[in-house]
Amino acid sequence: MHIHQLNVSHNDRQDRLLLRMNTQTGEEFRFWLTRRLTLRLLPALQEAVGRMESSQVQMVAPDPASRQILTEMKRESFMQQADFKTPYAEQAQQWPLGEEPMLVTDVALNFQPSGMQMALQDKGMAGAAGQVCQLLLQVELLHGLVHLIGQAMDKAQWQPGTTVDAVALEETLAPTTGYRH
Repeated sequence: MHIHQLNVSHNDRQDRLLLRMNTQTGEEFRFWLTRRLTLRLLPALQEAVGRMESSQVQMVAPDPASRQILTEMKRESFMQQADFKTPYAEQAQQWPLGEEPMLVTDVALNFQPSGMQMALQDKGMAGAAGQVCQLLLQVELLHGLVHLIGQAMDKAQWQPGTTVDAVALEETLAPTTGYRH
């Protein structure tokens, strides 16, 4: 499977992220990502990008600070070249996992010489067979996925520190008299 486009959007009704991937052969894969899973997945993906970037022979970064700087430089380079303006193609002809998005309950990341293998799993209910979709992501595609998930998390206000005006909420909920610190 050769991934052609990625799309990540927040669904207000479900309060989930919808990750869609279409291939060059007209297939579309759809996944629901919950807030809890996404908040744990994003740092792992960011770490994976850093490890992949620093493992390239010409770009060895021995310590975490150097790896962070290298990753940021590579991310900036990627962002300048990436095409986020082309609309996601809604022309799927096949849905190998079904038209309804698969609810991702677990993610396994494994590094391969040709990229990172990401297994998205829906373990299903107790006693039921689940689904697994394995993807092989090159570092450029991983940079794009991290960027799109970050944008969708910002829109959903899932990022730590981007809560709905926390100060105003605190003032609304605080008693009119009493001790405040």
